[in-house]
Amino acid sequence: MDHAEESAAHAEEPAAGPEGAGTGRVPVPDWTDPAAVLAAATRVLRAPLGGTLGRLSSELGALVPHRAAAALSGYCAHSPLKTAGDRELAARVTGSELGRLAATVPVDRPWQGAAQLAGEERRVLAVASREAGGAGALLVLAEVSGEPLPAPVLRLVQRLWDLVTARELGRALAPEPAQLGRSRAAASERGRVMAELAAAHSATLTGLLTTLRAPALGDGQARAAATELALSALLALRSYAEWDRGLSEESLGEAFARSAAELRPLLRFGNVRLELRAPEPDRTVPSDLAHTAGAATRATVLAMLEQDGVRRLRLRWHTAADRLRVVVRDDGPGTLDADSLGAHRVGELLDALGGTLTVDAEPGWGTTVTAALPLGPLTAPAPGPLAELHPRELEVLGLLTRGLRNRAIAAELHISESTVKFHVANILGKLGAASRGEAAALAREAGV
Repeated sequence: MDHAEESAAHAEEPAAGPEGAGTGRVPVPDWTDPAAVLAAATRVLRAPLGGTLGRLSSELGALVPHRAAAALSGYCAHSPLKTAGDRELAARVTGSELGRLAATVPVDRPWQGAAQLAGEERRVLAVASREAGGAGALLVLAEVSGEPLPAPVLRLVQRLWDLVTARELGRALAPEPAQLGRSRAAASERGRVMAELAAAHSATLTGLLTTLRAPALGDGQARAAATELALSALLALRSYAEWDRGLSEESLGEAFARSAAELRPLLRFGNVRLELRAPEPDRTVPSDLAHTAGAATRATVLAMLEQDGVRRLRLRWHTAADRLRVVVRDDGPGTLDADSLGAHRVGELLDALGGTLTVDAEPGWGTTVTAALPLGPLTAPAPGPLAELHPRELEVLGLLTRGLRNRAIAAELHISESTVKFHVANILGKLGAASRGEAAALAREAGV
């Protein structure tokens, strides 16, 4: 996309700051009206993948004027830092800055004050949220007013961020298969780069400390100040490395416990007994792999419960060689097969991460389903046909697949009909489609 196309593509997006808040084609909610608040929350939750933060920033623009928004999420291992709003400011926000804020802002207690962001001290509103089974998420609105915000406003921002956090956790627990493959490959590469950076910076700072402590150097005060600065930098670097690892990895024991807790409501009113064999608690695995293991477990159990005569389920997770194995066994009729699991997309989820599925059924004795997931790094799969579309184009394409015409799409997205035509033309060009119908067919094949 050249500069002119890019300008046109973003023309309908409102600014988040005081002058632009709510002045685009996104409606300004009446935050005293519950129906308007629910409508705003619905627009945020309906935003396409990657566009949630921008939509949230736009909706909050009139309530809490700000220049940019940033989010740090523990649910997205390959891209935990996201920004929206003023591009110049957003581009300079770093994960380490948000990591320091995340360590000090309590969950469910919004904090307003001065913090280091984008390389300098700025007035911010920071809100932290954590869903059960999740690693937590932080929202930061940058360059807000210096006046303290009223308690009802803070509570409203907190609840909206809680909704977004719950939605993102849901996406992480039940991701699309293609998304899983890209996420795992990117997370592996990110981990490698982070390890190299940590080693390089640690070596540099250790050398600096050795030099500054040398007896031959003069000016003791300068040496002491520089030593203190270098020590602080080392501590910050180590803290960031620990934080980064926490985002991309989790305890296998905790992941298994979460999966078991998700299964209990399914068995609460039945006569099926669940027997658990937990994995080694001190083993850590990539977060997306743990979520996939949980999704495969849940889908397999659901398929087994659809049979008659099941009275007992045995669940075991364990690591062997370079694989995580999820084994589920029932005492049912022994007629379950791979096709029965296909309706629950177990095979697709495993294929995305290079996993395998084995179904061993013995008539009259029961069925054993084994899902094996590789623990090593993966190569990124070829990008799908929709990879080149930006979030707004994906949004337009989604409505186009429902058969909506340009005028209806414009009304749904609160943009002009000419802007819709511009997006449709771009979509057809990027997909190589000759018509709207062909584009819609490609979108349906890709899961839109």
